Order: sequence, then C-alpha cells, then structure tokens
Amino acid sequence: MRRLLVTLLTLVLAAPAAAQLTRPPSGDNQKASVTQFIGPVRVTIDYSSPDVHAPNGQDRRGKIWGGLVHWGFKDEAVGTCTDCPWRAGANENTILTVSHDVEVEGRPLPAGSYGLFMAAGPEEWTLILSKNHSSWGHYFYDPAEDALRVKVKPARSEYHEWLTFEFTERRGDRATVALKWEDLQVPFTISVPDVASFYLTAMKNELRGTPAFQWQNWNTAARFALDAKRLDDALELARTGAGAGLAFMGQENFNTLSTLADVQEARGMTAEARTTRDKALNHPTANAGQIHQYARTQLQRGNKAEAIRAWELNARRYPNQWPVNVGLMRARSAAGRYRDALRHARLALPQAPDEANRKSLEEAIKRLGEGKDVN
Repeated sequence: MRRLLVTLLTLVLAAPAAAQLTRPPSGDNQKASVTQFIGPVRVTIDYSSPDVHAPNGQDRRGKIWGGLVHWGFKDEAVGTCTDCPWRAGANENTILTVSHDVEVEGRPLPAGSYGLFMAAGPEEWTLILSKNHSSWGHYFYDPAEDALRVKVKPARSEYHEWLTFEFTERRGDRATVALKWEDLQVPFTISVPDVASFYLTAMKNELRGTPAFQWQNWNTAARFALDAKRLDDALELARTGAGAGLAFMGQENFNTLSTLADVQEARGMTAEARTTRDKALNHPTANAGQIHQYARTQLQRGNKAEAIRAWELNARRYPNQWPVNVGLMRARSAAGRYRDALRHARLALPQAPDEANRKSLEEAIKRLGEGKDVN
C-alpha cells in the first residue's frame, strides 16, 4: 500500500507543467513570505500558512501541537521519508534563503536556500535546515541532506490564527525570527559574524568606480574602518582620502587630515599623528567652528592641555569671532581662571547666533560670577 501511494504521489508531482491550472492552494493554506535585512544580508522565509480553523470550520485550538503537528519524527505513509520532521508550514517546503554566510543559533550556515523543518516537542524542538529545498513537503526529507540541526526552545505567544514567521528582535548584526501559530512560538537567532566586513568590502569595491573621485567617500570609508577597528584598512583609506597615493582620488583638507590623524593615533603612531593633527588645525580649510569642536571633543576626553592649545590657536587665527570667545571662556575656565573666562563669556554674548546659545552663555556668566567651572 505504501509503495502504491508513493507511486501515485510521484506521478502527480511529475505531471508536466503545461497540464497544471491555476487553482487555490491546497487546504486554503495561502503562500506567504517575510524578508528582513541584517546589515547587508537579506534573509527570506517562504512558506504556506495554515490556520487554526480547518477548511471545514473546525476549531483546532488546543489540538495543534502533538496532534495536527506530531511530536518528534514520524514515519509517514506517503513519500520516501521514514523519520520525518514537520515542514514548519503547509503544502510545499518552507524555504529559508540567506544572501550571505550567516550563523543560526551560533552554527555556521553558508549563503543559499534551505528547506526549513522542525521536530516539535513539549519542552524542546529540533530546527533542521536541509540542503534540499525543492521537495514537496517533508515527505521526501533525508537526514543525509542536513546542512544544520540545532535545538531550540518553544514559548507561549499571543494567539495567531494563521501560522506566521515574524522577526521579533532586530539588531545591527543579528535578528530573532519566530514561527508563531495558535498560542505558541518557536524563536531562533540568525546572526552575521563581523558584519562590518560586509560593509567595508562593499565600500572598497565602490571606491573602484566613480565614487572614488570624491574625497568625502574615502573619508567616510576611513571613518567606518576606524570605528570597526580595521586599522590597516583605515590607514590605507585615510591616506588616499588625504590626497596621498592615487591621483585625483583625495583632497588634503581639515576633515581628511583629522581622520588620518585619528587613525594614526589609534595605530600608536603618536609622532605622525601629532604632525598630521597640527597640519589639520593650521590648514586653510580649518574654520573656527571646526577647531572649536575639536577642542570640545578633547576636553570631553580629558585632554585638557590639548583642548586649551586648540582654543588658543583658534583665537590667533580667528580673533574675536563666534565661537572663539566661547572657546577662550572654556579654556580659561578649565585652567581655573574664572575672571578671564567671565570676560570672554561677556564678549561672546552679543555674538551668540541663536537664543539657545544666548541662554547657555547667560547661565555660564552666572556660574563664572559665582566662581564655578562651566565645562
């Protein structure tokens, strides 16, 4: 009898495409799809979605798990599978597709499409990703084709009439996806190891085309590599961005030199960083606002002497300008010279570009008058 059923099913599935008509899905289990990007990685799950109420209207709530969906593995009467998990949906295979290499529950999974199966259990489930994603349902599942098999934990969920896959938590390098149906959910995590490398590779490839002729793009890529602690890449990109190496590909200015100095400092190239930083601060493109912001950043990092040095430089280059007087106020206050700081605060008050800055200065004047630091 089993062999006859297998033969009949094989004949149905082997029928020529031209003989097929467009019809509603079997059991009214509509097809569905969900896509989520994890950084540059595209993750898609295609599935058919059954509902708790059967096509005849029968309410199957409380009879899904361990009933309609069998516990563990089962020897089906149809197909070639003798130890079958559940297809994690209805009708054809549920398919998980990832555009790049990822990890599922900490286990590596190469880019590609996979049949997604689950073996249900009251306390623990087995998640299976099969290299064969084109078979019909789980009736031809073969454990020899497993790409990955991990244990996951089910949990209670808000009621779902229709089986769905939802991305319930998303971060820059990972996402949690959960199968939800009836009153239960089965979550699992897909993560992208070293997601920064994907972005950096994309940037470096793009910098082989027309984006390479804008220094801003080199500077952006160098900043990204620096933040990602890819210091060799950061140094190469920053040098090109600052006009070294490739002709017409970069520009020496305050921004690119500042980035190069930051990279050199991060690599422990202290002397080179100091030289590059001085070149940036004294460059014709460095305006009063940029120098002031650099000094503020240094003060926030606890580098009081460097902050004062930058503010003094700003005062020599751009005397009596906003925000130079503000900078001198902060420099004198940082040195404990509150009377001098108060004088510069009063000079800065009529130069304030907006009401917010005016109110901030008025508060600073009050604090300095009381002998208090404003930094």
